[in-house]
Amino acid sequence: MSISENEGVQELLDDLKIDDLEKYKIIIALRAITFEIFPQVTERIMYGGIMFTLDDDFGGLFPSKKHVSFEFSQGFGLDDPEGLLEGKGKLRRHLKFKTMADVTAKTPSYFVEQLK
Repeated sequence: MSISENEGVQELLDDLKIDDLEKYKIIIALRAITFEIFPQVTERIMYGGIMFTLDDDFGGLFPSKKHVSFEFSQGFGLDDPEGLLEGKGKLRRHLKFKTMADVTAKTPSYFVEQLK
């Protein structure tokens, strides 16, 4: 899903496509994984990124200067046998993606599937 129904999300995507094509491709790939697992997910702009919601917010994609973070609101409870999740906060954990190769290597679908 490369086009968003949310105007703000689409604006962010359009801007990223112009400003940083690698981050744009990463976000498009991560959104596609998320929508494949949760077709009913909604998205909106929050905290400078894309927040995903089912019944509640469960995470989102946040571009930064050097990477894209996939934040998981309740990431502390996710199974992470490879130790890929980062963060030491009480609840939230994230994966960092610097290149498209990271999208394969860090298996984001494994973590999103656990949210079912």
